[in-house]
Amino acid sequence: MISELEALIADRKANPKEGSYTNHLFDKGLEKIAQKVGEEGVEVVIAAALQSNARVISESADLIYHLLVLLAEKGVTLAEVEAELRKRHQPD
Repeated sequence: MISELEALIADRKANPKEGSYTNHLFDKGLEKIAQKVGEEGVEVVIAAALQSNARVISESADLIYHLLVLLAEKGVTLAEVEAELRKRHQPD
C-alpha cells in the first residue's frame, strides 16, 4: 500500500488534479510540506503517550502520507530510503 501511495503522489505531482490535497501541498512548497511532516510527527508522539492505539494508527498514517509527499517534493524515492535502511542493518 505504501508503494501504491508513493506512485499516486508521484502521479499527482506530474499530473496535477484540481481540488487535490496533495497538489495543494505541492503548490505550497517545501517549507509547508516540511511543516506538515513536523506537525504530524508531534501528533504521533502525543497519540502514543496519551491516546488510544486507534489514534496512533490514524496519526501514523497521516505522518507516512506527508513524509511521502516530502520525499516526492525532494525527488527522493522509497527505494532510496529502503537502500539506506538495508545499508544500516548489514552485518559488520
